[in-house]
Parts: sequence; C-alpha cells; structure tokens
Amino acid sequence: MNRTPDEEQWDARYGSGGQVWSGSPNPLLVETAQELTPGVALEIGAGEGADAIWLAEQGWTVHAVDLSSVALTSAASHAEAAGVADRIEWMHRDVEAWIPPAATYDLVTVHFLHLPNERREKVFRSLGETVAPGGTLLIVGHHPSDLNAGVRRPSGEGLLFTPESVAELFDSSVWEPVACEARPRDATTQDGRPTTVHDSLFRASRMG
Repeated sequence: MNRTPDEEQWDARYGSGGQVWSGSPNPLLVETAQELTPGVALEIGAGEGADAIWLAEQGWTVHAVDLSSVALTSAASHAEAAGVADRIEWMHRDVEAWIPPAATYDLVTVHFLHLPNERREKVFRSLGETVAPGGTLLIVGHHPSDLNAGVRRPSGEGLLFTPESVAELFDSSVWEPVACEARPRDATTQDGRPTTVHDSLFRASRMG
C-alpha cells in the first residue's frame, strides 16, 4: 500500500515519542459492549490499541484496523503486555480503500473518524455492510457544537458530524436504532477552564 499524506501524518504523530492517547477504552464503547455477548469485533482507528485490548480482555476476538503502521506496532506491544495478543489481529489498512468482508462482525466500532462529508459517509455505509445480522454498529464522533466549547477539534468544513446525519445513512427497514444523541461529557478548554463537550453517538442493531 502506497503511503498517503494522511498515513505519513499519523505515522509522524505516533512516532514523535510519548503516548498520544489516554490508554483507556472509550467510555461509549465500554457502555455498549457490556450489554453484548462477546463475539467477533471490527475496530476502526485502533491507534495505540486501548479499545481493542479492552474488548479482547472481555472475551472478544478483535480485528483492529489503523492507517498507521507505527501505531499498530505500539498497539501490538501493549497487547502482548496485557496478555491478549492471541485475540487481536492488527490490520494495516486505509479504510477508504479497503473493502471489508460483508455480514461478518458482531460489533463494528468507529470512534472519532473525521473525514469530509462524502468520504465519511461512504466509509460509514461500507462499514455498516460488515455487520452480521443481529450485530451492532457503534459510531462516535465529535459534535459540531464542540467548535464553540474552547477545545481543540478538527476545524475543516464538514469534518464534525451530528448523530442524526449518521442515522440518515442507514435504512430503517434494515437497522433498529438503539441510540442517536449528542452525549455530553466534562472536558477542559485549552486554557484550563472546565467546559462541556458533546459526542455524536449513533448505535444500531442490524435486523435479521
């Protein structure tokens, strides 16, 4: 796979030294997965591996995808240390070019994938096709209201999205919505003040 500018950017970020993310699983993933029977999960944007490792510790088999090979190397090391390396397959993929297997996964989880509108919508629809009948799709992103909350967010036009815009991508005759909301959480502004941000939460079960 030829390296794209996005891949080079993320490789540089993960290779700059120090830990990029908190090392803790995303709370909305924990909330969702605790209600499900462990099966096979696809995680998009695996980064340093916190979500994939947590899922594996709960008994899931995980296919963890990221654009950055540097991130995946770090994630694999963390999984070894956690004793769950045998439950995770680390997959170096460009999710915009990759054609994932259809109707395969019991859980597909996507956190904070912020692409321009048309590109993002294409990826989300494609990932929906990978969910097996009875499986769960979980998509979480930064809500556009965060641009006024004093926190650092991707600022390009159309990069942030509402949960309602995600719901519109999925046929209600195929998908049963479980959650579609702007979920508030506490945060700190760039100059150290407390604030509230919102995560766009879309969760649905595939019928069948």
